[in-house]
Amino acid sequence: MYHFFVSPGQVEGQNITIIGPDVNHIKNVLRMRCGEELLISNGRGTDYCCRISEIGTDTVVAEVLSQDREGRELPAELYLFQGLPKQEKMELIIQKAVELGVWQIIPVAARRSVVKLDVKKEEAKIKRWNSIAESGAKQSKRSIIPLVTRVMGVEEALKHAEDLDIKMIPYENVCGMASTKELVEQIKPGMKVGVFIGPEGGFEEKEVELAVAAGFCPVSLGKRILRTETAGIAVLSILMYHLETGV
Repeated sequence: MYHFFVSPGQVEGQNITIIGPDVNHIKNVLRMRCGEELLISNGRGTDYCCRISEIGTDTVVAEVLSQDREGRELPAELYLFQGLPKQEKMELIIQKAVELGVWQIIPVAARRSVVKLDVKKEEAKIKRWNSIAESGAKQSKRSIIPLVTRVMGVEEALKHAEDLDIKMIPYENVCGMASTKELVEQIKPGMKVGVFIGPEGGFEEKEVELAVAAGFCPVSLGKRILRTETAGIAVLSILMYHLETGV
């Protein structure tokens, strides 16, 4: 079933009105017709199973058949602070993080980041990244579209993480998985969890010290050194399993 997002204001009683680029996608790309069913989310955690009742020039109207307020979201909010990698890697990270249930992605310009975003190009880049997040949310049937924020420096990112309940920073100098297991087991439904991943060049020791001072706990992801595009996905997979199994 095809999946679309609307704002809460587009939901009126038993009817939902789709506007914008999705109208063209429904009409001319998917070639959907009246009577066909689709999944619509309001971006606030409610999903609607709908049937198309009207296809106009600039709008598509769908009748609500049923709704699900539980949605498909994890019971905790996961914040991925991702050290900037090369372009294609960042796009892969966003796509997979959204599929795994991330709540928000914060690109971080660390000192060893290979990529240095031009301020003039940053707006277009953020727009592109959020478009990838939206596509990933539709594909994985998410109930919300995770936000990709503007790029932040390390200190600003740590400030952004100030109110999170659990904070972890995978670091290759940490030995053993005991501390990782202990920290993961503290995560409960309703919590906000931050994961700070270094760039391709890794964190500078000073950056790790700043993170620890800001409440981030250094953890190990095993005996092997993971690439930046693997590390975040590995942590999010662990957290998804923990939260969805109630372990």
